[in-house]
Amino acid sequence: MRKIGLIGGISWVSTADYYRLINLGINEKLGGLNFSECLVYSFNYADIKKNNDNNDWDSTFKMLFKGCEFLKSGGAEAIILCANTMHLIADKLQEAIDLPIIHIAAETAIEIQKQQLKRVGLLGTKFTMELDFFKDKLKDKGIETIIPISQDDKDFIHYTIFEELGRGIVTDETKKRYLEIANELIKNGAEGIILGCTEIPLVIKKGDLSVPFFDTTLIHAKAAVEFQLS
Repeated sequence: MRKIGLIGGISWVSTADYYRLINLGINEKLGGLNFSECLVYSFNYADIKKNNDNNDWDSTFKMLFKGCEFLKSGGAEAIILCANTMHLIADKLQEAIDLPIIHIAAETAIEIQKQQLKRVGLLGTKFTMELDFFKDKLKDKGIETIIPISQDDKDFIHYTIFEELGRGIVTDETKKRYLEIANELIKNGAEGIILGCTEIPLVIKKGDLSVPFFDTTLIHAKAAVEFQLS
């Protein structure tokens, strides 16, 4: 089994999901008492959020690079960034650390291709929705991405990711609003919905939507398992 390194704490809630899903995935493939050989480097989310709120991605890069160095020194053969937004600096990190970083958007694009969809809606932090780092990976595969039009909707998603979901808080009111936003994207032509933040699967579940949805946490974890067993 190949050893992997997880960059977590962004948030701890989704990092726990990654750890659970990867271990379950290894055990499903190998059975018995076989589980993932992995390392976890977990950040204080407040430090990361402070940098990002100040658009200080250089400081975030330096923090994550040190975390990647730690994981590499422990024998990690690939890095998993346990958050969609952190993939804004994934390519730069991969070049600097000289280890493969399994890219969440690239793996999501593969899954969308399998369902032969050409236009999908993307939900996530403002960084993920408005910047190109995620959408470009889909565009490379001929997939068009649309995001909520309303600024209020984008603000709501961004706020609740940090202030509710990232703390493990889930309310019926928040779930209802997420489904309304997703259904508006479907009305505007989305053939599928990307849950482009690792906490959004807390509120959008199987059967909630009339189109396929893509749980990026689950997709990413499965890709990690495939790497470990390759």
